[in-house]
Amino acid sequence: MDANAEPIETTREDVPQGYMKDPLGRLIPDQMVSELDRMRDQLVKEIVTRARAQSEALRATRTAIMADVSAFVELSAERWGAKLGGSKGNVSLTSYDGKFKVQLAISDRLAFSEGIHAAKALVDECITKWSTGSRNEIKVLVQDAFQVDKEGTVNTHRILSLLRLEIFDDTWNRAMEAIKESLITLGSKSYVRVYERDQTGRYTVIPMDATEKIDPGFGDPAKTQGGQPWMKERPTFCRSRSRR
Repeated sequence: MDANAEPIETTREDVPQGYMKDPLGRLIPDQMVSELDRMRDQLVKEIVTRARAQSEALRATRTAIMADVSAFVELSAERWGAKLGGSKGNVSLTSYDGKFKVQLAISDRLAFSEGIHAAKALVDECITKWSTGSRNEIKVLVQDAFQVDKEGTVNTHRILSLLRLEIFDDTWNRAMEAIKESLITLGSKSYVRVYERDQTGRYTVIPMDATEKIDPGFGDPAKTQGGQPWMKERPTFCRSRSRR
């Protein structure tokens, strides 16, 4: 290799110019990649760029909304001479006409320590004792609460629902105490949702996330004016080809 040769220009992913990296990490010369594959690659990367920008804007919007709501709660408390410390908890703000509502919710991420196994053993002992003369639906409810998912974890809410059952049994009460003591909080996550009241008086979510609402018109030519929404304007890779 010529020591005086200029360094090869690379992209952000350190792929030398004139090459493309395949799924195995191999560098393939551009001319060996089919035109359709290059077009697909360019389209996907353009979409990812737009998606990342949208995601970042959404994250900034959520952060700003949470900060504004928290500031308003502080302002409201100051009117009464109160000082708020720590988390503000769940908050709901409504416009003066009641048409719009903003909710800030804080949800704890719960799990169980190893003590849940002791609780399960005590519950199993109860089921054995109840083998005769007890209601089958109670047995099914209790057994279902400790079912595990594909990852081998239990459903926290199903197990906690057992605490609401009024069962007068010493072993059962010990099992419920074991459940309470094994419950741990891993952390918390804040959610913000914005609602608008429709003509029926029901509040519906104003989507701030693509997963909150899917446009039923996607793919319907009558609603997208001549094809898929992304075809309203030709993608960059198509426009660049048309100029050749």
